[in-house]
Parts: sequence; structure tokens; C-alpha cells
Amino acid sequence: MFKRLLAATALGAASSPAALAEPPRVAADVAPVHSLVAQVMQGVGTPSLLMPAGASPHAYALRPSEARALSEAELVVWIGEDLSPQLGRAVGTLAEGAVVLELLEAEETRTLPFRQTVLLGGKPVDGEHDHDAHGHDDHAHEDHGHEEQAHEDHGHDDHAHDEQAHDEQAHDDHAGAHDHAHDGTDPHAWLDPENAKAWLGLIADALADADPANAEAYAANADAGREAIDAAVSDIEKTLAPVRDRTFVVFHDAYQYFEDRFDLNAAGAIALADATDPGPARLSALRRSIAERGVSCVLAEPQFDPGLVAAVASESELDTAVIDPLGVALEPGPAFYPALLRGMAASMAECL
Repeated sequence: MFKRLLAATALGAASSPAALAEPPRVAADVAPVHSLVAQVMQGVGTPSLLMPAGASPHAYALRPSEARALSEAELVVWIGEDLSPQLGRAVGTLAEGAVVLELLEAEETRTLPFRQTVLLGGKPVDGEHDHDAHGHDDHAHEDHGHEEQAHEDHGHDDHAHDEQAHDEQAHDDHAGAHDHAHDGTDPHAWLDPENAKAWLGLIADALADADPANAEAYAANADAGREAIDAAVSDIEKTLAPVRDRTFVVFHDAYQYFEDRFDLNAAGAIALADATDPGPARLSALRRSIAERGVSCVLAEPQFDPGLVAAVASESELDTAVIDPLGVALEPGPAFYPALLRGMAASMAECL
């Protein structure tokens, strides 16, 4: 509170219009959401990204610089606790005075429930309920593929002294994620471009409330962002039109918003939403589904060991491609989100 009073006093004492129009400090959780916020703030300010695109949000432990950005934020925009439960704890403790926009909870957001089976749209196979009974959280295992990479990709000067605590925290959070069930809302809602368009408006409104001097700029940027998404959707429709009737298998069940929006036919997922290695019963059922439904492609992800994908693909003589819902290879910023959607569609079309 004291920090906020000082900031308000400083702004009140400033005489220049630029100082009076200084934008609020904003933090966004994952790269797709950060891209939408960056689009709305373009030409006014730059939001902080709390989680690098190469890290899974589901069990990611914030680095000191990221925790500091969160503690200094006046507005926090994030998907919600269903995607990143430990960020929820950090928001509650580090950003108590901030306005928090939780996108999954917004009335304008179209949400879908988790799918419970490896055969998408089908019934659970033997062994699936035994796995689910342990109550795994969405993508609990995903961060194992990223923790080492995240430490390599980011400089050690920021958090070398906290490395051991970070690793222990990540291990504890990974283990604790098993206490959650697969019930509830699928949090990968950014993969529906209609949600992203709605979120642009919510972000613009939240920024305008915090910074009325730049309200017109935020609204105009949101309009431009919706136009960019519409252009991407038009391109994606053309890209996917020749392959829309073909079926595919994904590594884990994270794409139903994209599938539903673009009327795609996913036959199954090698792993459920937590990306846990499948048991023999699941793999057997998946192989049957591949044979029965004429699957032509298996989509891998850069975050995971490609061994299982290669095994499933080689046994059934399927093509493979890499698809990435978090945009590891993309530069964060306003152009990130449309590029993410186009990249996913291109990978699918190439494989199918």
C-alpha cells in the first residue's frame, strides 16, 4: 500500500502529459495471453511475461525476476488456477493489491470440460480409471521436460542463489499436482480464437479503468488485434480445408478448443491431459482406434520425449509432425498469437 501511495503521489506531482499518461504495470502468465496484452498496450507500454514460452505453466516455479514483476504489477492477466495452480498461490501472496483478470472465469469465455479418455469422444479403456483415481492434475508431468531447459535458456545471474530452492519447489509442486483430479474446465482456452478476441476487449477495459488517459489507444489496439486474429482464422480455414476430413492422434489431449473451432477430427491422444506415460491398455486401445478410424498422422510436441510418438507412428506407419500450443520458437509480443495459430494449422496440414 505504501508503495502505491508513493506512486500516486509522484504521478500527481508530475506536470508533463507523458507522465500523467504513464501506463500501469501489467503482468501476464503465459506467452499467448502476454501476446494479447502486448497487442492492447502496443505504443503505450509493455507487459511483463511471468512464464517463458519454453516452460509449462502447470508446475512452473517463478524465478526471482518474475516474482518481482508480479509483486510490482498493478494489473495481472492470467488464464486461471486450472492452468497454473501454483501461480494462483503466488498471485494471492505477491499481488494482493493488483487488479486480477482471470480469463477462464470471465463470462465471455467459452469453456469446455476435460475429456477423460485416451480415445477422444469414446469410452474409457481398461486401466484408465485406475490412473485417474490417483487424481493427476492437467500436465503435471509436462514441466519435467522444461525445468532443465528453462534454467539453460535464462541467465543464472538472476536466480543462481535460489537454484536449489527452485528445484525443490518444482519437485514439491510436481508431486503436489497429483492431488488434483481431471474434473473441471480444460484450461487451454486460448486455442479458440473467439476466446482470444473476447479477451482483447476485457484486457482493453481493464487497462482503460487503470489508465483512462490511454483508453482510446487500448480500444483501438484491441480492434486491430481482433482484425489480425480474423485474418489468421481466414488463412487457417484455407490451410485446413483440404485435410479437414482426415484423422490424427496427438501426444496429449490439449487441443480440443482448436479442434472444435476448426471442425477437426482427433482420433485419440497418446496420453491424457497430464501427459503421463500411457499404460499397455491405453496403447492397445489407441492402436485399435488408429486402425479402425484411418488415422494418417501423429502430432508430437517439443516439450515431450518423442520416443512414444515415434513408437506409435512407426508401428502404424504414420506420418509425424510437431505441434506446439505454447509457441516455444516464437518471439513474444503482439504478433505472437496469430503466428501461434497459423503455425499449428501449418503443422497439421503438412502432416495430414
